[in-house]
Amino acid sequence: MTETLFYHLERRSLEDILPGLVEKSLQRGWRAAIKTDSSERSDALDSLLWTYDDQSFLPHAQLGDGEASGQPVLITVEDGNPNSAQIFFYVGGALPADWNALGDLARVVLLFDGRDDQALAVARAAWKDAKAAGHDVTYWKETSGGKFEKQN
Repeated sequence: MTETLFYHLERRSLEDILPGLVEKSLQRGWRAAIKTDSSERSDALDSLLWTYDDQSFLPHAQLGDGEASGQPVLITVEDGNPNSAQIFFYVGGALPADWNALGDLARVVLLFDGRDDQALAVARAAWKDAKAAGHDVTYWKETSGGKFEKQN
């Protein structure tokens, strides 16, 4: 059963949250993949991961930049797991092609903008699909202080 976390962003943006989550994943010794909804978002996240913190470096590449299998963090719009990631981040409305095919992952993280009605609807449908596929699903909502709390 894959642990699947839904992050409801309300105060901060994806760009504020994602780098820290990716860093924590690498600290656990996991490879990560970031699945986006478009090549434009992939390009933007690629730039972000190079520049988000002057004191930090997140080794990463986009699919097609070098050998995917050697990348600790891979940004992609494609399905599949070419860098053998243990954690997948889905952003910008991107979703797994098949929730049943994610059983070999340690964790799936879906980040969505809670201020966008369409993103909320997509996340609600994805929640149902993940539950139906047998995932251990949890919902995390951003508090007024900017922390995430698990919701019951």
